[in-house]
This record gives sequence, structure tokens and C-alpha cells, in this order.
Amino acid sequence: MLTYKTAGESHGKGVAAFIDGFPSGVFLDGSFIDAELRRRQGGYGRGGRQNIETDSAEILTGVLHGFSMGSPILLWIKNKDYKLESMPDLTRPRPGHGDLAGSIKYGGGIRPILERSSARETAGRVAAGALARLLLRSLGIETVGYVVRVGDVDLTPTPKVFSQTPQKLRELRDSSSIYSLQKDGDPKAEQAIEAAKAAGDTLGGVIETRVFNVPFGLGTHAQWSNKLDGRIAQAVAAIQAIKGLEIGDGFAAASLPGSKAHDEIFWDESQRDGRSLGFVRPTNHAGGLEAGMTNSQPIVVRAAMKPIPTLRKPLRSIDLKTKLSEEASFERSDACAISAASVVLENVVAFEIAAAVVEKFGGDSLEEIKERIELFEQNAAKSLKS
Repeated sequence: MLTYKTAGESHGKGVAAFIDGFPSGVFLDGSFIDAELRRRQGGYGRGGRQNIETDSAEILTGVLHGFSMGSPILLWIKNKDYKLESMPDLTRPRPGHGDLAGSIKYGGGIRPILERSSARETAGRVAAGALARLLLRSLGIETVGYVVRVGDVDLTPTPKVFSQTPQKLRELRDSSSIYSLQKDGDPKAEQAIEAAKAAGDTLGGVIETRVFNVPFGLGTHAQWSNKLDGRIAQAVAAIQAIKGLEIGDGFAAASLPGSKAHDEIFWDESQRDGRSLGFVRPTNHAGGLEAGMTNSQPIVVRAAMKPIPTLRKPLRSIDLKTKLSEEASFERSDACAISAASVVLENVVAFEIAAAVVEKFGGDSLEEIKERIELFEQNAAKSLKS
């Protein structure tokens, strides 16, 4: 099983990601991991913390001559803004954060809760996801994450955009200040963010990730806890500030009749030797997943991010010591972190796909996994001829 855990606090010494079950033989391109960490720090609307940190992941274990060894991998991202021991505790819990519930649950004040629940933790998840993408990339599986809405500004790309290669989509996304595939909408989105900032407010939005060239059969229908869409949903819902998610058409499908909500199946002999094994679909309402399993169509995952609840114009709260009504505490924050959230989404989804690949095809090494995917697809093609 390919798994990971993170550790570290917002103002602690750093953030760590511990990855276990990663196969040997994968080139661990540190520059790619660092590029994803830098993307997480970017995007229009970020706050002052991003001017302090320059995130880079040090690969401390599990690597020899640049390649994975098959042993556990520890990634370390050092915090330049280390000052945990000198940070004061807060007494006025912030609505929308875990301050109140966490301080009651653990009984140690608000500071220990906010330090770990902070979105700074997602640096570890992005690093682990980027590592997983190095494995996926070696298997021809590509991911692209982007923003589709900022507040009420719609940045949904046209279907025609997805006729381009994943590499072209990434280039288009990276040319946008918002990380969208609709660069023309950037000025309107930037204006919305600036208006919120001027009002002491924040904005959320909607983000999306697509995974291309996925083989048939990742995940399973046999047990609810192993359905791939459920595992993806858990990983996505655990991202800070995410309050809703969809796979494929999601909620839109609920208002459609069945005849328009499902993807008809056709045969294309010319694609028999590809990942689709010759099965083609004119639509992808299901988002690449049916009954908890991949169906060779692109996986499409969409998530809704609430506005960041740390506000320069604070909401009302109470002081935990006096129980008197006061404004909530304020700590340095972003006006809008939707771009960063799209990076986190892309990488946590990628890790779940990589874990499903390792689970389905096994193998202690990259070469074994490649051979088993090829054998699986060969046997599937033979069964279709019989």
C-alpha cells in the first residue's frame, strides 16, 4: 500500500511528509517537487507569508543516486518563519476555524490547534503528491489542476480547451495569474480579490483537477471503503477550507434525466491498443469513475473552497477567559488562496491515483508495475477477441 502522513506546524521548524510503499526505480526529480511547492505559494491574492518562505523539499531518506529505493521516503520543508515558542496564545476563537472546537477537545488553548490546522500543512501534501506524480508520469498518467471560479467570477473553460495535450493545458494554466484555463478572465478575478481585500474580507471559489491516460480498473466495486471515488472524496474533503466536491457532472447530474446523465459506449478499432482498449465515449458525465472504478476516461474532480475565515475586519466572537463578546482574533492571512488550493487539489488527487495504481498492479519496482499494466491490458484485449 502506498500511503503518506504529514507532520509540522505553521510556525514550527518545518513541515514533513512521510511516504511509505513507494516503488523503487523512480527518478526523484527534486526540481519538480520544488516547482509544485512554489506554485502552491503563488497565485493572485496571497498574503505576506509567501514573501518570507521559499519552499523547497529536502529528500532525507529512500533515495540513492537520485532514484527511489523502495524504502520509506521522508520529505522535509524547512520553515524560515520559525517562531512557534514565542507566539502568543489567542483567547478569541475565529469563526470558521477549528479554534473553539479544538481548544475544547484538547484543552490546551487555541495556539496548538491553529498551528497544526493551518493550511501551511498542505505544503507536505503537495510535496507527497508531487512525488506520486513522478511515478504517474513514468506510467504516462498526467494531471492538470486549475481554478474555475473566484467568488462570483466564472472562469469555467470551454470544452474545446481540453482538446489540447496536458502539457499545453499546464502551460495555459501557468500563464494565468489565477491559475485558470481562461486567462481572459484574470482581470475581473483580480478586481474581485482587490475589492474583497479593501473591505477587509476574503473570497473562496471552485477548483478542478483532471487526470489523463488512466488505465481501466483502478479501485473496486467490491467494498465501499475501497471505491476509488470515495477515497478521492476523503482526500479532497480533508483539504483546509474545502466544503463541497463533485466527480464528473456532480450536482448538475441530479437535475438531468438518466438519458442525458450517462455516457454512451462505442467502439473504435483504431484505439484498441490504447488505454481505452477501443472503448470510446462522446461524453464524460461520470468523470472517469463508475461503481468505484476507473473506466479509462479522464478523471474529473471539482471542489468548492469557502472564503478564508481569518478576516482583517473580524467577525464577532467571545473571549474564552471573560466570556464577553468581542471581535475574533486576527493572524496574518490571504485575501484569496484559491490558486494555491488548486495546486493542493491536483496533488492530493494524484496521490490517490498513484496509490490505486500500486494497489492494482503491485510490484516493488517501477519496471514491475509497467510490466503488469502491459500484461493486464494485453489480457483484457485478448478477452475481448474471444
